[in-house]
Amino acid sequence: MEMLAPDYERTDMGTIEIAPEVIEVIAGLATVEVDGVAGMSGGLTSGIAELLGRKNLSKGVKVEVGQREAAVDVSIIVQYGRKIPEVSTEIQRNVKRSIETMTGLNVVEVNVHIHDVHFKTGEKPDEDETNVRVR
Repeated sequence: MEMLAPDYERTDMGTIEIAPEVIEVIAGLATVEVDGVAGMSGGLTSGIAELLGRKNLSKGVKVEVGQREAAVDVSIIVQYGRKIPEVSTEIQRNVKRSIETMTGLNVVEVNVHIHDVHFKTGEKPDEDETNVRVR
């Protein structure tokens, strides 16, 4: 998504401007707070998702911000064994709630893109077993 004009609000003392990067950080933080999220994904690089962890919160987040509304796309890596629809729904709720509470913007859309599954040590199935179709 392409970034549009930031939100401006006029008060008695001047103008309040919320930069799109602020919305990205809020969305990133709200995403990694959800149980089951291994980290943010920087996208697909040669078919492999890049795990960004919790330090680069605005990476893996794209926002479109208007005067009163925002739409958000988050790209994540989910922990192995977690139910993807449940994790995704919780991300949508948490991102929407966080942005609306902190900025006053109405979040019209939160799209969750799953780029990879993160395996803890010892959880990943052996490659030899996964390549065998018939025994």
